Amino acid sequence: MTMKVSVVVPTYRRPADLKRCLAALRVQTRCPDEVLVIARPEDDATARRLAIELKSANGFVLRVIDTGAGGQVAALNRGLESAAGDIIAITDDDAAPRPDWIERIAHAFEANDRLGAIGGRDWVHEKGRVLDGSRHEIGVIRKSGRVVGNHHLGVGPARAVRMLKGANMSYRRAAIASLRFDTRLRGAGAQVHNDMAFSMSVRRAGWTVIYDPLIAVDHFPAERFDDDRRDAQTLGALTDAAYNFHLILSEELESFDREIAWLWHALIGTRVYPGVLHALLAMRGGVAHAWERWRAVRRGAWQARRANETSTQTLPAARTL
Repeated sequence: MTMKVSVVVPTYRRPADLKRCLAALRVQTRCPDEVLVIARPEDDATARRLAIELKSANGFVLRVIDTGAGGQVAALNRGLESAAGDIIAITDDDAAPRPDWIERIAHAFEANDRLGAIGGRDWVHEKGRVLDGSRHEIGVIRKSGRVVGNHHLGVGPARAVRMLKGANMSYRRAAIASLRFDTRLRGAGAQVHNDMAFSMSVRRAGWTVIYDPLIAVDHFPAERFDDDRRDAQTLGALTDAAYNFHLILSEELESFDREIAWLWHALIGTRVYPGVLHALLAMRGGVAHAWERWRAVRRGAWQARRANETSTQTLPAARTL
């Protein structure tokens, strides 16, 4: 059975990146049936770029969808609601899918009726070089509660994982028919970890989630136009990100594992979300800055814990319709 493929590309104020992304989709060995660019109405630069793209010779239907609201979650939900394909492939505007991207995605879904989601490697281009490496541990949660992504460094055979990365993730329509990206996740623009939450919800619904490093995109991390800037994240954005992270983790783990994870993140943590140990290590670069970051992270973590404890609903890391 041949399945129709829709590609969803959320975009905001990155016309040059969007041009590269659409150019990569034009040269696919298997053409997508449609490409949906989800844009904000106030984004004039993107509108000018899309006016040119709509006049170009495309092997696919190019549709421009208004987000209706700011933020990546709103854009992605609009994409899910508007896409007509049996498969919904999602990539970022600052990514360029490899030529066999659609072909490999479609083949995977057509060969496995229980496959709910699949993602692959995003080859990160940063400061004139490609971040290369080899990791076999991809998209897992360790017993301690530490989340290991490594999607940009994955090697080896295709394997089941717990989560996918937003720059390169695809879903079977039947698997997500009752799911949407969670609008409760915080953030002015990116709403960090929404990809983690959504892919986990598909797995919890009983579908297989696969990572295949051969399903690849080139990723050119571009500037973000909100508080969660790549090079200058505000403390408020850090609190929001920590809130999202702990809210999602608390829903993914059983009660005992949840408490282990809570203690591990509070006492040790990571460089991004420091616990006591990482905060102490970071103080070598400035005590005040390390202290402020630790406080911001713990604030978000505590807020997520209270939200989880007082909630009377089951949060499936994505909104259920």
